[in-house]
Amino acid sequence: MATSKNSGGLRQLLESTYSVIALLFILVACVELCDAAAAVDVYRLIQYDMSGTPFGSRFAALNHHASSLRFPPGADLSRTVLIIPLRELNVTFVREYITQKKPLGGLLFLLPEVLSFKQGGNKQVHEKGKMKKLLMELEQLLVHSNIPYPVYFAFENDDIDTVLADIKKNDAMGQPATATTGGYKLVIPIAEPKKVASPTITNIQGWLSGLKADEDANQLPTIAIVASYDTFGAAPALSWEVTAMEVALWLFLKWQGFSIFSTQTLRQEEAEELDLKVVLKHKKINISDPRVAWEHEQFSRLRVTAATLSGCPVAPELFEGTGGLFDGRQYVNETAIVRGVKLVAESLARHIYGHQGKSAQIFADESSLSVNPAYIRSWLNLLSQTPRVAPYLSKNDPFVMALKKELAGHADEVNVQHENLEGIFTFYDSTSARLNIYQVASVTFDLLLLLVLGSYLIMLFCFLVITTRGVDDLIGLFRRPPSRRVKTA
Repeated sequence: MATSKNSGGLRQLLESTYSVIALLFILVACVELCDAAAAVDVYRLIQYDMSGTPFGSRFAALNHHASSLRFPPGADLSRTVLIIPLRELNVTFVREYITQKKPLGGLLFLLPEVLSFKQGGNKQVHEKGKMKKLLMELEQLLVHSNIPYPVYFAFENDDIDTVLADIKKNDAMGQPATATTGGYKLVIPIAEPKKVASPTITNIQGWLSGLKADEDANQLPTIAIVASYDTFGAAPALSWEVTAMEVALWLFLKWQGFSIFSTQTLRQEEAEELDLKVVLKHKKINISDPRVAWEHEQFSRLRVTAATLSGCPVAPELFEGTGGLFDGRQYVNETAIVRGVKLVAESLARHIYGHQGKSAQIFADESSLSVNPAYIRSWLNLLSQTPRVAPYLSKNDPFVMALKKELAGHADEVNVQHENLEGIFTFYDSTSARLNIYQVASVTFDLLLLLVLGSYLIMLFCFLVITTRGVDDLIGLFRRPPSRRVKTA
């Protein structure tokens, strides 16, 4: 009977001890991630290979302490993520770290709320212009660099602003976040990027047949109007450039019933009527160069008369002017878009119907054929909300299907063609993620907490032994057992 009671007491003691030890391990495991300060959506810098050469951000997972640009001189940033608001960006500083391959745990660029401003006062317009210039320079630097750590973009909000203010305060006091001092830790638990399998680009082609008269010697040839809807920017998930002039013009001309597509040279007289200046520039084509500077060169190589409408006086560099963080809805001048659409439509209509030199406007304001600003605005709004980097669009992407549906409503025949993008380019996934920001304690705090919990467990153990088995048994646990001596003959 006594043996049964002792066994029951011992079992109760062991169960209690096991429960407390399990609680201890849980608490220790959760000490570092005990206080979630914020969680924000982030967008990763593009990762791609060109002819086997790596570019962009080569990693995606993140688990490092955070710091601001106020970090102490000589600080080790190999396991630190620098949070850089665009307003405080020094492109020279970033270029130096990238080109000199200085160790860094990661980069997080904060995009300001001004990017979502509507047309406002002069201060807003000036600030947007400054931000746009900075973003253009930053994007060109990032997309042409091989960066061996994660690079992300995020939009400012109250939570992350509060965190950044606290980080700046600690950095200014000479107490940057480390494992010893604690601070804020940025965590993105995401798998490493994989190659995008069999990327494709979708071409949409529609035909609208005109009247055919065999006896008409002056019959016009087919006119093709070509527009690109895809974009390319530093962050694929944010590359929603408003390729407004191209797509809006393309849709409007189809809506009005024009034949489809090559770009016809604009007449200066129509431009003058709309108070616009049109300049015709000629450029020799190097057929041995695989890169096409202007879109119309694809046709010119086949001896097809073509031209490109552009606001740029010279051809852009590789990946320049292809849409990105800086080319959003807030930078679009709707009035200028409407005027541009009207100019091209008026020029084509006068050329097709032989109205050159006549003062009458086919698309006169307030007429039944006038340019509809609401129609153009609706498509501008959709374009500004839809990332369209070709390798990340599926064959049946909703945006592509919307273009096809719109074209099918005004054309006789609509075809969809899928072209493989496999070749000199290789793209990688993981374009967006969720960033968790934790406020972690220092190692000193961890050790102190461990000491307190250890003391508590020792006292609890002693109490349980005394109450269940007595003081003598507790003393016996710490008493050295007598040694056995071997008797020799």
